[in-house]
Amino acid sequence: MPPQVPFLTFLLISVIKLLVVFVITLTAVAYTVLLERKVIGRMQNRWGPSRTGPFGLLQPLADGIKLFLKEDMTPLAVDRPLFLIAPMIALACAMTSIAVVPFGAITLVKGVDIFQVANVNVALLVILGVTSIGVYGIALSGWSSNNKYALLGSLRATSQMISYELALGLSLVGVVLRAGSLNLRDIVASQSAHGAFSWNIFGGFAREHSATGTVWTIVGGFQIVAFVIYLMSAYAETNRAPFDLPEAETELVAGYHTEYSSMKFAMFFMAEYANMITVSCVATLLFFGGASSPFGHFFPDGPVLLQAVMPVFWFVFKIFAFLFLYIWVRSTLPRFRYDQLMSFGWKFLLPVAMANIIVTSLVMALHP
Repeated sequence: MPPQVPFLTFLLISVIKLLVVFVITLTAVAYTVLLERKVIGRMQNRWGPSRTGPFGLLQPLADGIKLFLKEDMTPLAVDRPLFLIAPMIALACAMTSIAVVPFGAITLVKGVDIFQVANVNVALLVILGVTSIGVYGIALSGWSSNNKYALLGSLRATSQMISYELALGLSLVGVVLRAGSLNLRDIVASQSAHGAFSWNIFGGFAREHSATGTVWTIVGGFQIVAFVIYLMSAYAETNRAPFDLPEAETELVAGYHTEYSSMKFAMFFMAEYANMITVSCVATLLFFGGASSPFGHFFPDGPVLLQAVMPVFWFVFKIFAFLFLYIWVRSTLPRFRYDQLMSFGWKFLLPVAMANIIVTSLVMALHP
């Protein structure tokens, strides 16, 4: 809690922020599904959903009503407590990590930042830790279903997540080294001085004049290799094409959620798309300057309201670009074989991520 802020005021604003972020995230999940169906439809030369509401905009509402009204079936041979709690774990972990994401510039109301639910010093570790716990939901769902296809899907998901979690975590070390902090606000601030040139995915040099003469300083993190590793690991972490082996329809029926129906299936569905949004948020914050403008301070700040709204616009725009890339990859790339998937993670991504840490450390030591 910020100092000199009454506890009740802090609690009230925090609860309001939490509810708003929760509703917006669930709405974004629903319309990401619609976006995926429409974009893939266009890429495959068909319309996609177009009958429910204008341009199909009410299709997510219709899908939600259908899932609520479907019969909730629980097979007799399942381990009932674990079968019921597994989708809850998956969805809770997917939604919790959104709380530490700063989705706008620091804007104080009654001394409380309204564009971040919780400002945690180790926010990056919180996201990595919470999202990695989500694998328990998938593992329990497959084991408790008493179904061989579900069990194989959950085993695939578990080994895949553990394997690619290493490369994903190591790919972020270079960004943390440059920012000198695990706080997401600090990481974003380290990329905001020169607009897009300061972003960690790019790299460049800026000339500064001092009493001793002209000094060239590094701006940008030169972390494009780390970003590519992060992106491929994130696809595997979220079980998305071309790494969607845990729910490969041609092999495993529906993978770990074969026995799930109604809202329990919907919870797994929502968790997958919420994880996609979380991955896009982290990529935006760590490699693309977060809510900062790509033009830096080139344009004047303008009115106070515009200063508060524009960072949110840039943040949402960058997330939208990542989600579109997710959909584009799914509609164009074929699925890997499982042995190829594991070899790619252990024999290529992990060594390259370790090499990136060594090179980044060496560059920072030579050009502090």
